[in-house]
Amino acid sequence: MKERIAITLLIIFIFLMPIKGWALCESSHSCILMDVDSGRVLYSKNADSKKLIASTTKLMTFLIAYENGDLNDIYKVGEEVLTMYGTSIYLSVGEEISLEDLLYGLILRSGNDASVVIANNIGKNYDDFIGMMNDKAQELGMYNTKFVNPHGLDEETENYSTSRDMAILSSYLYRIPFYQKVASTKHYQTVSSLKAYDWYNRNKLLTQYKYTTSGKNGYTPKAGKTLVTTAVKNNLSLTAVSLDDSDIYNTHASLYEYAFDTYENYLVINKEVFSYKDKTYDGTLYVKNSFSYPVLEKEKKDIEIVVQIIRGVDTQTTDKVGNVIVYLDGEEIHQEDLLLKSKNKKSSFFNKIWYFLKKIF
Repeated sequence: MKERIAITLLIIFIFLMPIKGWALCESSHSCILMDVDSGRVLYSKNADSKKLIASTTKLMTFLIAYENGDLNDIYKVGEEVLTMYGTSIYLSVGEEISLEDLLYGLILRSGNDASVVIANNIGKNYDDFIGMMNDKAQELGMYNTKFVNPHGLDEETENYSTSRDMAILSSYLYRIPFYQKVASTKHYQTVSSLKAYDWYNRNKLLTQYKYTTSGKNGYTPKAGKTLVTTAVKNNLSLTAVSLDDSDIYNTHASLYEYAFDTYENYLVINKEVFSYKDKTYDGTLYVKNSFSYPVLEKEKKDIEIVVQIIRGVDTQTTDKVGNVIVYLDGEEIHQEDLLLKSKNKKSSFFNKIWYFLKKIF
């Protein structure tokens, strides 16, 4: 009888225990959580649905300016700023200001006026700049993205993209130290030819969630609220995107907490200890790079490493003698070159015979 009561109480206790659940992206039309290093998608909702992207457009504007301009260049503000409305850094016609300062104003204060000054000074003209934005999108694999302006205002022209495409852009930007410096800055002061500026970052996630490293928010009545951010913890570097989201900051914090709580950046290949012996080649085979991948604990058993040896390689001209391929649950997720320790080692007898026959036939 006592044993039956104890079992009953145990069952009741188990059902009453709080179970940690994750309410993710409930307020957004579209969202994604992606690992920056591997590109693995850890969570998504309508990630390929095309949406207006508002001022997150300026992430591409920043990239084109950074890759094609000189941060020290001084631009003279033209009458293009007179047609701008919405968020602004309040540039004046005739004012002279550096590209670097314009990029801070673009990201921290979402300056629509800064965006058109940049577009008119990078490339041949404004239209050429928009073409550069779309060319870069295609180059990065943002195939569901179209830019028609550098700011994201959508009453006359509309920029659209997807959560997945914007995560690709964010991952690319993450690797640019200057972008990380600008987008993580909470307060910036500068002086132009006419006035002094004192800017605070409009991205509230930087102060609300301590693991945030960069980001850009946006809003128009047609697009709703949009947000693109990055965060780092426990050797995991992540980016999150949410489009048409009424609760952007809680969405991103919840996505990051979910990932940091459930995923591990697992070291699959350690270049320091990886070595492979093969009788075909006289020497130790190795890889140049370590490889880590975000996985759930239960997924570790599904990781498989396959070594492929390429027979007949002339080791006098190349170090590569094979491949190391990593599979997760049967799907290839990574590949590394398998290299010979020293290409100065003499070719094996097998290789010499192989190349002798190739020359004859």
